[in-house]
Amino acid sequence: MGKIITLGVMLCLGAACAEVKSQDAWEWHDGSALPQEGRGFSDTATPYVRIPDRLRGNCSGAVWGLSRNSSGICYRFSTDSRQMRVKWTVGDPVLSTHNMTGAGRSGVDVYGWDEGTKTWRFVKGSRPKKTDNEISFPWTPGRPCMIYLPLYNEVVRFEVGVLKGSKVAPLPPRASGVSKPVVCYGTSITHGASASRPGLSWTAQAARRADVPFVNLGFAGSGKMEPSMLDVVAEIDASLYVLDCLWNMSPKLVEERFEPFVRELHRRRPTTPILCAEDCSTFRDRTEKGIMVEKIVAKLKAEDPVAWKDLHFIPNTEQMARDCEETVDGCHPNDCGMRQMGIGFGNRYKQILGLK
Repeated sequence: MGKIITLGVMLCLGAACAEVKSQDAWEWHDGSALPQEGRGFSDTATPYVRIPDRLRGNCSGAVWGLSRNSSGICYRFSTDSRQMRVKWTVGDPVLSTHNMTGAGRSGVDVYGWDEGTKTWRFVKGSRPKKTDNEISFPWTPGRPCMIYLPLYNEVVRFEVGVLKGSKVAPLPPRASGVSKPVVCYGTSITHGASASRPGLSWTAQAARRADVPFVNLGFAGSGKMEPSMLDVVAEIDASLYVLDCLWNMSPKLVEERFEPFVRELHRRRPTTPILCAEDCSTFRDRTEKGIMVEKIVAKLKAEDPVAWKDLHFIPNTEQMARDCEETVDGCHPNDCGMRQMGIGFGNRYKQILGLK
């Protein structure tokens, strides 16, 4: 017998789905009303920026400008719709740069949960050609969805469309049991350069690997551990703080700022673990600044083993394979480098947080 196709329903034959064209068939959900993760503050000017206006005085001009980028902000939900559409508008018409693809700098990235492998799988990316963009794709009803926002552009508008009558619901708590985010403070590499897609930044990959939420406080060229940035980092109630600032700091700045920053962060959040990272390198086993930080960590742990039991250090030998194929320019990781960093940091998250 034939089936009657009503407005808002599409005919699915196996994996092939006829796209619904009628605008009347869709319900649109604004980003301000969707289940969101990755924003460390609830009182930002829009749902797509990373630092609220009240903390502007705590940031350098560079950090403040880069905090408008939506890196790390994502949406996690389920829907019984058989098709989805995503619309977004970015503020900067420069959609790509010399070391960032348009998809990574200005695009969105869709992942779906694979129940068989118990992992998130890439479903749909984007190739933005203008500031206003839209993608559409079929969806398996009930499949959990995760959508990452652009790494290096400001989002002005974000909407998800589902077929009329479909439901959108937040996902249940993670199987890991971790609800507080891992907060990553650092450089352009933490920010996401030079992943080809938002979901391939090392911060996103490490979080998926460990099954934890995360907040990205990476600011290109500006992860310098200014004392005033403590107010930004420490205000977020984290499961773990990751400090990955060495690429932006001279040895002199490391000597002046690293230990005081760690001491004060620990004073404000005495029960939250801190992971100090060496500057990644595909060429060298160790770096001068990394060795300096390792000695600071060892000094603090020796000073009071109980108080500093949750202070950790990750060398760059756990971040990259050092095969000289992992960067776009000798510094910023390409997708190969980002994958290696995601594995290294993700494994450390699991170890520190006691996850399987």
